Amino acid sequence: MTDSVFDKILVAVDDSPAALAAVRSAIDLASRTGARIRFVHVISNGELVRALSRMGRDSELATRRSKAAASLLRHVGAQAERAGVRAEATSLNGDPAALLLEETSEWGGDLIVIGRSDVRGAGRPYVGTVTRKVLELAEVPVLIVPRPR
Repeated sequence: MTDSVFDKILVAVDDSPAALAAVRSAIDLASRTGARIRFVHVISNGELVRALSRMGRDSELATRRSKAAASLLRHVGAQAERAGVRAEATSLNGDPAALLLEETSEWGGDLIVIGRSDVRGAGRPYVGTVTRKVLELAEVPVLIVPRPR
């Protein structure tokens, strides 16, 4: 237990610039406060996955996605280790927002760190659907990190 308000920081991880900026922000915060981090990568089954499944190519895609997720989680875990931050990581399959919220609750996280979508709507920053759902339903504070300039 630390003296910080945030002892357990859950970080949503993908390979987007904003998510990787969120990783760096969470590591910085954790290194300053002594908090622990749980990196969570969620593989969602969108239209492409369903189409490949109908074509019988889903196992090939699943293998590639699992390897990519494991590589990404090793990368962010190494960043945390270099900063002296205690971290763990997991990869899940399903609805990203629901799983991030469930994982936060089950783990006892007290802060969620998530990257803002790189998509822009009508010339303004856009909060993606996953981030929006997390914001609406989270029972702990949420830190949204934009992509680096």
